[in-house]
Amino acid sequence: MSTIDRSSARTELARRGFGDATGADEYLTELEELMEISRSQLLADVAAAADSDGALAAIARVARRDPEPVRSVFRTERGRRSLWAVLGASEGFADFYLRHPEEIIDLRDAGDQLPSADEMRASLLESVGSVDGFASNGEEDLWVALRVRYRRLLARIAAFDLTQPDATEIMPRVSAALADAAGAALEASLSVARERLACGAAGAGIFPREQVAQTTFAIIGMGKTGARELNYVSDVDVIFVAGSADEDQLAESRAIDISIRLAVQTMRGIAGAEIEPPLWEVDANLRPEGKQGALVRTLESHLSYYDRWAKSWEFQALLKARPIAGDLALGTQYVEGVLPKVWTSAARENFVENVQRMRERVTDHIPKEEVALQIKLGPGGIRDIEFTVQLLQLVHGLTDENIRQQGTLDALDALVQEGYIGRSDASAFAKDYRILRVLEHRMQLRNLRRTHLMPDTAEEQRVLARASGLAPSASAVWSLWESVKREVRDIHVRLFYRPLLSAVAALPEDERVISTAQAHDRLAAIGFQDPTGALRHIAALTTGLSRKKTIQRHLMPIMLRWFADGTDPDYGLLAFRRLSERLGDTPWFLRMLRDSAGAAERLTAVLSGSRYIGELMEWIPEAAAWLDSDAHLQPRSGQALQNEARAIQTRHVNIEDAMRSVRALRRRELLRTALGAVLGVVSVEELAASLTTITEVSIQATLRAVRREIVPPEDNALDFSVVAMGRFGGRELGFGSDADVMYVYRANGVDPQRAQALSTKLVSALRHHSEDQRLPLDLDADLRPEGKSGPLVRSLDSYREYYARWSLSWEAQALLRARGVAGSVKLINAFIEVADEVRYPAKVDLQGIREIKRIKARVESERLPQGVDPARHLKLGPGGLSDVEWLVQILQLQHAHDVLGMRTTSTIQALEEAVRAGHMHETAASRLRAAWRLASRLRSANTLLSGQTSDVLPPDRQRLAGIGRLLEPMRTATQVEETWMGTARRSRRTFEKLFYG
Repeated sequence: MSTIDRSSARTELARRGFGDATGADEYLTELEELMEISRSQLLADVAAAADSDGALAAIARVARRDPEPVRSVFRTERGRRSLWAVLGASEGFADFYLRHPEEIIDLRDAGDQLPSADEMRASLLESVGSVDGFASNGEEDLWVALRVRYRRLLARIAAFDLTQPDATEIMPRVSAALADAAGAALEASLSVARERLACGAAGAGIFPREQVAQTTFAIIGMGKTGARELNYVSDVDVIFVAGSADEDQLAESRAIDISIRLAVQTMRGIAGAEIEPPLWEVDANLRPEGKQGALVRTLESHLSYYDRWAKSWEFQALLKARPIAGDLALGTQYVEGVLPKVWTSAARENFVENVQRMRERVTDHIPKEEVALQIKLGPGGIRDIEFTVQLLQLVHGLTDENIRQQGTLDALDALVQEGYIGRSDASAFAKDYRILRVLEHRMQLRNLRRTHLMPDTAEEQRVLARASGLAPSASAVWSLWESVKREVRDIHVRLFYRPLLSAVAALPEDERVISTAQAHDRLAAIGFQDPTGALRHIAALTTGLSRKKTIQRHLMPIMLRWFADGTDPDYGLLAFRRLSERLGDTPWFLRMLRDSAGAAERLTAVLSGSRYIGELMEWIPEAAAWLDSDAHLQPRSGQALQNEARAIQTRHVNIEDAMRSVRALRRRELLRTALGAVLGVVSVEELAASLTTITEVSIQATLRAVRREIVPPEDNALDFSVVAMGRFGGRELGFGSDADVMYVYRANGVDPQRAQALSTKLVSALRHHSEDQRLPLDLDADLRPEGKSGPLVRSLDSYREYYARWSLSWEAQALLRARGVAGSVKLINAFIEVADEVRYPAKVDLQGIREIKRIKARVESERLPQGVDPARHLKLGPGGLSDVEWLVQILQLQHAHDVLGMRTTSTIQALEEAVRAGHMHETAASRLRAAWRLASRLRSANTLLSGQTSDVLPPDRQRLAGIGRLLEPMRTATQVEETWMGTARRSRRTFEKLFYG
């Protein structure tokens, strides 16, 4: 061949994927002469090779030893393609064919289909001459014959696997074939073991042939072997079971002795040192007591162990148990004996937590340098999928036989069908599982060695990409691996650590199913006051064949237990039914309850603990989505609410439409705050700030809307503002609090009478459009000058004149909490200047102070509702809110002129500034602070619990207990009562000493 022709040939070889075109050219020239086959025929199917250079070198080495088998394979298209595919993906098979060139001829007819289980079993038994369970003789070369035949069959499986268009699609069939091959190899090895133990004609054995024949011995496949999900080169987990056809005790002892030897010899045939390398490790460490336990036990001994001593992980291992060799009848008895124990194991104490910790220990023991490469054990690897699926099976399999599958993919399908896992999660898991298994298969094929590590060199990654067909390049296959890991880990963490799993597993046996005749009595026993009504709600939620009803059936037993832990389980269940009906077939709702990290338990807690929330959620059902994240329960900022309110005004020209949207905004944000408060996400200070902000934004939005309707353009110079008073002014609102306000205007050139008339209309419209029948917003103006008998709205000048000439001491006291919240900022600033002169006097009015003290005493005696125990009144009772607030306000009137820090509308801030200025001891302040905060919390909790506003600590023990549950850690009615009474007593003593002293 000329230099030009040779150069052209090498260019063509490089185009075909050869990295070493010169070397390839030399190999091909050699093969053309050695096998008398043209170069074009040799290269016809080279595209099937992941590593063209390696495959060609292997073919050349084998052909040098014996060209005829190679020549025979190259004469058929199927054989040629299989040869390139197998040797291009596996250096291990290249070494095998170099040892046994004659075996390569079997590839001539390979690649078209997988060998069947029966075909492989027959072939391997034939390789050792097995007849009636005994091999033909006890010669050592039987192990070699078995291993060579096994690898011939393995190559057929690989040829099929490597030549199919989609490796992920056929992966389950390939894994099943590998498991069947392993079972057949153990059967053939067992037949050799029997022959070696039996005394033949030459008397070379150990036991009489009849005794060996009468010994029943079963090999149980565990793990991937049992589930028919095996890899190319993997440990084969087994358990050995012994028995005897003779029930005599001596015969049983002898059977155990024989079985132990059979087990040892069977394992040696597969994994012992011979001329032909071992096939794989036979691992019997999943047996009772692990490595320390007996290698072989009788069926009765196995079952006794699992009844008395087995740990949780052992039942998880038994999930995939299947007889694979030996006496299949005994093996079937074993499986039938252990499976009922497997499917009740999740009810064991801390079962779920133990499984979770076991998975974490597996990850913790991976060498650091391997974590990023681990396909099987690492985060986002195969084990994450398998452990998740198995845990879901074991927990829900307590009551549902439909998900009791052995295979991972079959189990995923069943879990989806029965509603225990979402379709999207299951689809992602199944896709990723297939990808990971294909990557694992290709890595093990490379050298026919057990490995679960991704290659860390670009060249090996390139071969992996081509062999798997999953990616076009080394970088692409690595990117695919990284994206699969992230997706798997995300789903695993979300599903594997579901609180729902632990809760379902911990349910008492008689509560796992809700459709039994005893359901009525069980509901009554766990706390439902109306079991008959509860059963009606349950039937409405769970009866039917839809996916929604299926998921509800799974959720209901544990949710009933959670409802029963609440104050009012009957109302909680009713509210849940209403919520479910409002949401209809909304897919996210039940998916969230099933899959989130605690949304279901949170929902039961808020519905059974708060009618206020339950009634609001019926009208705002989409709020259930917030339960999935603490971030969604945090109060939104005032700026965010303002932006939304202004957008409403822009969007709606009609005032009725605008106010409907404003009311919806207010209800939604009050619900968000209530959820955060009940679930402990929002502190009492954050609660007050949030309720105040929501009220401010609502008033501001309403004022903008009504001003646009009422004030014509020619009167636009009119200034109008709303001033917050009382707890509203102090940013101290609780649930059910009124919004105390005053209204002020400034004419700014508008005719005074018209300004008064327009302002009066604004007040009337503001009050009208603020009304909300579902969630009242009471704008209370009783703290205005002259109280209820005074005009609702005044001009700034009128306020200035009134306070200068006629104001009473209580009106100065009321102004201590005055704070502008809506309308003209300039007018608000001007009003505050007027207020400051009154509420922060340069000279203390002693007569006024005495008058305030007199009014306080009169309030205590006259304003307490008749029949109410004063000690239970949180506002006006001894040590309550009124005591703290009036004492602080007296101190402000006396000292705020000089102590600028006390010029605040906040009770607690003013109290702290008084301590800092030396006007109160910290011990006294801490008692007052504790009483004020507790009273505020109790008022809000009472409103949340009942949905009704009240200042009285209820005498009803159940309601008190419900308040206690909302105020952790006060769990009982007695704790609530004693805590409040003690706190109020200490507060009252401090108040009397400082207020009247």
